[in-house]
Amino acid sequence: MNILVTGARGQLGMSLAERAASLPKPVPLLLTDLEELDITDPLAVGQFFLEHRPGQVINCAAYTAVDRAETEQESAFRINALAPGILGQACQKYGARLIHLSTDYVFNGDSDRPYREDDPTDPQGVYGISKRDGERAVLDAAPESVIIRTSWLYSEYGHNFVKTMLKLGQEKDELRVVNDQFGSPTYAGDLALAILNILAEGARFPRGIFHYANQGVTTWHGLAEAAIQAAGLPCRVIPIPTSEFPTPTRRPAYSVLDTSRLHLLLRQGIPAWQDSLRHCIRQLQ
Repeated sequence: MNILVTGARGQLGMSLAERAASLPKPVPLLLTDLEELDITDPLAVGQFFLEHRPGQVINCAAYTAVDRAETEQESAFRINALAPGILGQACQKYGARLIHLSTDYVFNGDSDRPYREDDPTDPQGVYGISKRDGERAVLDAAPESVIIRTSWLYSEYGHNFVKTMLKLGQEKDELRVVNDQFGSPTYAGDLALAILNILAEGARFPRGIFHYANQGVTTWHGLAEAAIQAAGLPCRVIPIPTSEFPTPTRRPAYSVLDTSRLHLLLRQGIPAWQDSLRHCIRQLQ
């Protein structure tokens, strides 16, 4: 069975490729990005499905520039909302199952407990709204799909918060990082393994929305400080309030995801964020 991965040059797509190849029985993936497949083009998607007949599809493609989305709304909605619906329609037509990646930004960040899958969505910016609309488009087009919401994703690949902090920590004596936004960092390598386990379950794995993030809660300051310490850098990390670091899009003050539903279904546990962060930094070093 062909397994199609879209957005394969992003950090989750690259983590999936690495993990799939390193398994005792490697899982071959059909890796695509914009150059190989424009998922916003229904005709191109239909032709690709007709030629390759994927049995499972993992949609890692996304517009993730949260602040820029406010001024590039057309691009954000085309990639985050229109394209997932097109993939869902193709999956429904050709008998494939879609695993679609979404985000904690579909919530407003005002909760005082971890968000469950059935909590009402209330995105606060264009990025979050486009991702929420993408979830709806997927479920409308292909009700048997699996949607995985994740948060604070980082890895050895691409651009992400952890790599930025390490780079700045090598250049500066101190960093100022917000300490009043709470969430759960997610190592893309761990999420990739979870997705591969879902693939292995096939039709036995239930449809619907699930949450995946590493265990534990911290702030952006806590994550930055842990990364700097794990890398052995002499840089100080100073906590600041969000009010001292304004952004075009309001960040969720609290975006912790309740992962208990997926935790029960996975064959492997969900690691603590501190353990996965140290592993990632060892890989980078």
